[in-house]
Amino acid sequence: MTLWKSILAATALALASSTSVLAAKTDLVVGVVLEPPHLDPTAGAAAAIDEIVYANVFEGLTRIGPGGEVEPALAESWEISDDGKVYTFKLRAGATYHDGSDFDAEDVKFSLERAMAEDSTNAQKGLFAAIDTVEIVDPTTVKIMLKTPQGSFLYNLGWGDAVIVASESADGNKETPIGTGPFKFDKWSKGSSITLSKADGYWGDPVALDTVEFRIIPDAAAAVPALLTGDVHAFPNMPAGDALPQIQADPRFVVVVGSTEGETILSTNNKKAPFDNLKVRQAIAHALDREAIIAGNGSGFGTPIGSHFSPGNEAYVDLTGTYPHDLEKAKALLKEAGFENGFKATLKLPPPSYARDGGQVIASQLREVGIELEIIPVEWAQWLDQVFKAKDYDLTIVSHTEPNDIGIYARDDYYFQYDNPDFKAVIAELDVTSDQAKRNELYAKAQKIIAEDAVNGYLFQLPKIGVWDAKLEGMWENSPVQATDLTDVKWAE
Repeated sequence: MTLWKSILAATALALASSTSVLAAKTDLVVGVVLEPPHLDPTAGAAAAIDEIVYANVFEGLTRIGPGGEVEPALAESWEISDDGKVYTFKLRAGATYHDGSDFDAEDVKFSLERAMAEDSTNAQKGLFAAIDTVEIVDPTTVKIMLKTPQGSFLYNLGWGDAVIVASESADGNKETPIGTGPFKFDKWSKGSSITLSKADGYWGDPVALDTVEFRIIPDAAAAVPALLTGDVHAFPNMPAGDALPQIQADPRFVVVVGSTEGETILSTNNKKAPFDNLKVRQAIAHALDREAIIAGNGSGFGTPIGSHFSPGNEAYVDLTGTYPHDLEKAKALLKEAGFENGFKATLKLPPPSYARDGGQVIASQLREVGIELEIIPVEWAQWLDQVFKAKDYDLTIVSHTEPNDIGIYARDDYYFQYDNPDFKAVIAELDVTSDQAKRNELYAKAQKIIAEDAVNGYLFQLPKIGVWDAKLEGMWENSPVQATDLTDVKWAE
């Protein structure tokens, strides 16, 4: 704590002199914790991709707004048939890509069919499973026919995985992204920063910022000085550590503790012994003390959860009491499962503090019931390759920040390796249900199934700790999608 006070005192003068200049600026430096593996949101699961390019560089037919609402984007309007199976989209006339090529219905057809294809590398391919055919009516009109009605279809089209790309430039989007958004890609200094600039000829309202630099700063030791000296103007998700109270007390900054869609979980390999045993997973659930995990997760903030669902959603059911913290019950379940003396396993931890710090707490808690965890720190790219793709893990900790994504538990190839026909039936019914009250009932049913099956250790909803210069306007307080949308951000005059 003394260290952070010293930093604050030493940099106060520098900050005071710099902030007077910032009000007139049209450039912005944004701090981000993770460097993305690449910049194509249609070909990767990393939230760090959308954090930079969603709504800034790439756009979909629809977009998700700051309150989680569905808004028009490259589709200015749409009509839905009475049976809910045909969507006719009117596209933006005059929209262009950053290389000067025109956006039209051909791009929509290409993008959706590419995402649906058998060899698709889209991390959320299931979003497009309901699509039967995509028909071009004219250059600014597209008709999408669904196999069955899907109540979440417009919402699904607002995910970063559903952005529209051009066939001519799609293959190069990982390194040189070309979209239709209000910002264009300028450069990527690997390991350091990614820079965007204002796109000329944007179809919508022009942005106020001329340049945006996303600077990669993974920890509090570097983030706090960067903020205090004015080198970084905003951290949408700041690794503040124990310096947060001092920053909160400083009127030169705005600190907003908002909500995210990030269900932070102890992900479990359900097809790997002994985690394929329900009693073992139940024992782990009883051994977890959520409040202690939240206190030690690097920020001290978070809302306890008992299933894979956001407390901010109207369909949320509080299931934290399904497996209350009970060490004796955990030990009894392990004994019933044949592990009276416990067992050893590995815990792979990606870089974020909620994982690295929270992992230490969880390892200590499981040790109390006889489960010895070998902690293996991995970089983000390693986590994606080893855990997410290869399913080479026992346990891991990660926040799933995709919006409203409980349906991932119905996927046969998902890295949890969970397989429950009853759960799949609920999700299948949900997919063809548009009545919101009925959808909420099905969401509740789905939450209860995976909670009772203890598929994963459900820990807490990841908070969004946003810190930025008090003269900045338009930053999002909450994160209904995994994005840093800068389209309305400006410096106060």
